[in-house]
Amino acid sequence: MEAFTLPDFYLSYPARRNPHLEQARAHSMEWARGMGMLDAQKPGGGLVWEEVALARMDYALLCAYTHPDCDATMLDLITDWYVWVFFFDDHFLEEFKYSRDVAGAKAYLDRLELFMGGEGEAPEPTNPAEAGLVDLWGRTAPHRSGDWQRRFTTSTHNLMVESMWELDNIEIGRIANPIEYVQMRRRVGGAPWSANLVEHAVDAEVPAAIAASRPMRVLCDTFADAVHLRNDLFSYQREVQEEGENSNAVLVFERFFDCSTQEAADKVNDLLTSRMLQFETTALVEVPDLLVSNAIPPDEQLGVGAYVKGLQDWQSGGHEWHMRSSRYMNKGARRGATTAGLGMSASTLFTTGPGLRRRAHQHTHMPFTSVGHLPLPELYMPFPATCSPLLDDVRRHGLEWARRMGFFDSLPGVEVAGVWDEPRFVGFDFAYCASHLNADASLEQLELSTDWLAWGTYGDDLFPLLFGNSRNEAAARLCHERLQLFMPLDLGATPEPLTPIERGLADLWVRTAEPMTSDARQRFRTAVADMTGSWLWELANQTQNRVPDPVDYIEMRRMTFGADLTASLGKLAHAHLVPLELYETRVLRELETAAQDYACFTNDLFSYQKEVEFEGEVHNLVLVVENFLDVDRMTARDMVADLMKARMEQFEHILAVDMPAMFDDHDLAEEVREALVERGEDLKSWMSGILAWHHGCDRYNEVALRRSRAPFAPSGLGTAGLRIGV
Repeated sequence: MEAFTLPDFYLSYPARRNPHLEQARAHSMEWARGMGMLDAQKPGGGLVWEEVALARMDYALLCAYTHPDCDATMLDLITDWYVWVFFFDDHFLEEFKYSRDVAGAKAYLDRLELFMGGEGEAPEPTNPAEAGLVDLWGRTAPHRSGDWQRRFTTSTHNLMVESMWELDNIEIGRIANPIEYVQMRRRVGGAPWSANLVEHAVDAEVPAAIAASRPMRVLCDTFADAVHLRNDLFSYQREVQEEGENSNAVLVFERFFDCSTQEAADKVNDLLTSRMLQFETTALVEVPDLLVSNAIPPDEQLGVGAYVKGLQDWQSGGHEWHMRSSRYMNKGARRGATTAGLGMSASTLFTTGPGLRRRAHQHTHMPFTSVGHLPLPELYMPFPATCSPLLDDVRRHGLEWARRMGFFDSLPGVEVAGVWDEPRFVGFDFAYCASHLNADASLEQLELSTDWLAWGTYGDDLFPLLFGNSRNEAAARLCHERLQLFMPLDLGATPEPLTPIERGLADLWVRTAEPMTSDARQRFRTAVADMTGSWLWELANQTQNRVPDPVDYIEMRRMTFGADLTASLGKLAHAHLVPLELYETRVLRELETAAQDYACFTNDLFSYQKEVEFEGEVHNLVLVVENFLDVDRMTARDMVADLMKARMEQFEHILAVDMPAMFDDHDLAEEVREALVERGEDLKSWMSGILAWHHGCDRYNEVALRRSRAPFAPSGLGTAGLRIGV
């Protein structure tokens, strides 16, 4: 009996089948046999794969559907890669997940990485996974650039190494929270790896100049999320009920929302639909603009188009394969008429209804809806807040600095005299925030922190007021680009500042960047640019009256809030001790983002009325949850509070369990361990300080809002939450 009824999926592209399927089937079976995959023994007896079982799973059919246009030789290679990755997954399951052999799993994965073009000569393969990887790398890497090889190696590393995260959670019976799960599933699930193979299959690499940009990152992330969420729906019965795994979105949603399996599956499908719509929006709106603004040559533009089409083909073909493969639960799936024709074998009808409903719902929010005060739920905060004794001195400095930068001056294009006036600035009390974020800091550090808070909030209030009401996104982009001129890496000459936001950044850049190394300045500059660039994303959504996709919102919220900038500064404090690559590990990355999300969601709870009712905003997690789940504001409020608690509990788990294990795994020196422990303490103070500031300032008080704000008043960042760590 199947665990639930599969929902109606949003399918907007045709599933087409490669005409070289039969050759790929025969080739892949012989290849798997030659690599020893059909002889690999389970620890308790029996084979990991038998020929009949491999034929029934039909990975050649998967590749024929997901890569319908490549030639026979390429289809053979792509199919071999997928045979390898599924064998790796099943072999790893048999060898280490069932036995919970964490030490053996780590040694297995460490050795496997030696077979992907590392330093020195690779050892002799000792198992089918190693033999397969040697063969595949030799057939693929010589045809691709060094940039592609690095990206593909990283993707392969992630899907192998992050298997330890799944194993660790199984070992302690821990189920991830939804945000953690989506982030980690990208790394362990392998879809970014599949996206890299799409580049190889269509022989069109993403240009290095734009590979790290938001549109290309979102394309890959939305592709990955949709692939993984779809797989979780089809594989729930096998993974959770039969194999005892706990890394599945349906199970994650069951536990977090405390709902039935069917309700959880429907919610997962809603998120799958939303991520596919985000993919389409990015591909059709953001990518063309990216290509033009970066002057990408026509031939490379065609390559990007082929890559996007390849990702679309993968989504449709992957769904078709899931409907047919014996590996998954699909007997109850709704089927339609077969589309016959040359190279065609699509058994699933297009179903656009779920997507149309979701897209319409995103654009029908009524701005400036009177929502009233949102009572705050009980918020989980296990860390005490402390305040600097230098608060009064910092307050005096902050007011004088804002006055000197011109934050209270009138501006052309602003309907009401200026963005701020002095009484409102005093009520915002950024000095109070800074003094709680780092109670032990020197006066100079607190002054700098206070000024960054003021500048970031002023900029985020300025952009919607100056550019949002007029829908002048072009002028906003020019403002963003001009701000980069005031952050020269050599601390050299800059243009004459023309506005308060330029004047403030010019002053802060010199004071902050001067003691940094050149590499640190580059990273810090990028963090500032990411924050100002995120304001353009907000303006675009506001112009379209589009409530964001929940995953996109959470990930962009870290930038709009200034949390990514904060993290950058926190890392710089220990840059001489902690190698930057350590911050790319799962443990530290999740530690940082868990803390950032707690702070961001705190602001969204406090600012709900201000943003939704007084400013007509669509960027608030309470509203995003209301819109996505179609629930009332109180239910959405409680879900946001539950997410905060889940992220805080994850933060505590990382500090107590994952960090000590990481110290030992990497054999870190004592001084590095101490620096990372101190970083954890910094983040505790950062979260508790932000919560204390929200309770203590007048920025979100309903009486103050009604007294000083009118409709179309400026939108607010809440707080950039910056703690200067240098």
